[in-house]
Parts: sequence; structure tokens; C-alpha cells
Amino acid sequence: MPSPALKPAYLIHGDDHGAIAERRAGLRALAERLEGGAASVELLEGERGGPGEVASALCAMTLAVGRRVIIADGAERWREDDVAKLLVPVIADMPPDTTLAVFAREDQRAKAPRALHDAIEGAGGQVVQHATVKPWELPKWVREQAERLGLALDAAAARALVAIVGERQQRLLRELEKLALEGDPPAPGGAAQKRAVDEEEIEQRAAHSSERRAYALADALVGGARGEALSAYLQLREQGERLTGLTYVMASRLREALAIALRLQAGESRAEVKRGLRMPSRAADRLIADVVATDPEHLRAALVTLADLELDTRGGAPVRAARRTLAGGDEDTLAVRAIEAVAAGSDADSQRAGAERARGRGRC
Repeated sequence: MPSPALKPAYLIHGDDHGAIAERRAGLRALAERLEGGAASVELLEGERGGPGEVASALCAMTLAVGRRVIIADGAERWREDDVAKLLVPVIADMPPDTTLAVFAREDQRAKAPRALHDAIEGAGGQVVQHATVKPWELPKWVREQAERLGLALDAAAARALVAIVGERQQRLLRELEKLALEGDPPAPGGAAQKRAVDEEEIEQRAAHSSERRAYALADALVGGARGEALSAYLQLREQGERLTGLTYVMASRLREALAIALRLQAGESRAEVKRGLRMPSRAADRLIADVVATDPEHLRAALVTLADLELDTRGGAPVRAARRTLAGGDEDTLAVRAIEAVAAGSDADSQRAGAERARGRGRC
């Protein structure tokens, strides 16, 4: 008698490859637990995973006892005609105590054949699509998943989570699950209350990650906060972060700041610039304010300083005569000097901007 835990057939398809991989692993684990471990699991993939090979496996005699589960991968590469001719007739007459699970990791050009969809559904099976959410739809998706987990995220918190964690749905879901586990359990006998999570909590959680602290270091450089930048650098180095990675983050943020400065200089408003930034709202406001207080030429010079830092920590210029005196020296000393130079330039720009604003107010 067929096990009630599994249907005769499944088609799991879509372009969310991470979710499909998790579903595949979960189905295999479930199959291996069936009937006290008496179920057999067969994997058909690569050259052994075409429609003809799957049909042959379904028709083959087996001495296995218990339910037989056949997992076939790569259906996004199957041809419509091959499926209709070789596999559809076999699926229509599935052997008893057998489950066929077909997985298709799709993209724009590669899709599971339509005939396969129809055959799986016709056999009483289940077709499940795991599709990636469009980037602009992710905040809404995050709020829906949060509600399912007993959380109430406002729109700003959802946007902040996407900006910090990234666009991978599996990572976003893991972060939401961790947030849900950290909440207080409901009182005995009481109705479960959704825990409200705001943007500030999301940012505080992210502040504990090394990547976030690295960006805090980079933001301190843009804002000319010398002490804050040095403190962040030393903390990151104490926890084992490599200078090459930190240099990359600092340079990336400075390039982003330079792009913002040039957009503002070209006449774009702060609101227009902010809409194009992939970061939490308040972080974007802070970065734009820091950029306004500095000068594009300083940002260019800061990028040159970081390029020199990277070159010096790798031994200096290939031609010995072109090497700087500190080339090849202790990398922490070189990094501290570079951070001080960049932050000092930002601070000077900020003071000049403040003085110019004060003179302007006096003339009015």
C-alpha cells in the first residue's frame, strides 16, 4: 500500500536554485526515513538523468523491499518531444509503491517541458514552483514571511533587512527565523502576539557582523571621523579580518561616495540620489550628508591613498626606484597612516564647507 507521506510523483522547478536544493535534500531525507528505513532511494543525474533513463528506471524490476523513490535531476535540459514520447506513457502507468521526484533548476532559456507538468499532475502528483522574487518585490515578500513567523516588520525594517542581508531569499528567511527565535515565548494560555521589529533593531543586529563593521569603518573615513575609523579598524583586525578585505570595502565605499558627489554636482537632488542607493534609509541619509560635506577631489585623492596602501603592503612598485620608503613595511602601520591621511582630508573638507556656509549666511 502506498505510503501516505509521499505522492506518486513530484516536479519541483523554478529559478530559486537554493530553495530547490533544500527541497531535494528534504525529500531525500524523508524518503530515507520511511517505513523504518526500508525505502530505497535512487539518484538519476547527469548522463543517467534523461527522460529515457528515467523511464527505464521506472519500468525496471527491483528486489528492494518497501517504497521506491527515484530522484531525477536536470529536467530543465529535457526536450519536449523526448518527454512526450519516452516518459509520459510510463508516468501514466506508475508502478505501485513508487515515487518519482523530478527537479528542474530553471533560468530564462532552460525550462522543464510542459508535457512533464501535465504528466505529473495527471498521475496525481504535485508540481511546485520555487521562483525568485524580483528585487523591488523583496521588501513585501520579507514582510509576508515575517508575518508567517510571528513577526511584524514595518516597511522601513523590511527594506533595511534586504539592504543589509542581500537579495538571496534563503538568507533573508534565515535572518527572519533567527529574529523569531529571539522573541519571548507567548504566555501560557494566551494568544500569540506578533513581535514588532523596526528598522533600528535590524540595523543593530547587522552591526554585529564583520561586514557591517567594515562598512562602518569606510563610512567613518568618508565622514572624516578619524578616531572612529581607527577604533573600527583596530577592532576588525583584532577579530582576525584581513587588510586586503578591509581595503576592498573602504575603496568600494569611497567609489560610491564619489559617484554620489558627482551626481549631486550634476544637479540631482538628495532624494533622487537616495532612491538609487541599496542601503537602509538612515544609513543612506548619513552617507549623503557626509558626501555633501566633502569634496570630489578629496574622494579621488583618498582612492589614490588606498591604492598606494594596497601596493605598499604587497612590497611596493615593481621597479625599485619607484617604491615608496614605507613599501613592504608593517601592514598595520601602513593602514593606520592611510586612514589618518584620508580622514584628515575629509575633516578639512568638512571645516571648509562649514566656513563657506557661515560666510554665506553672513552675506545674507
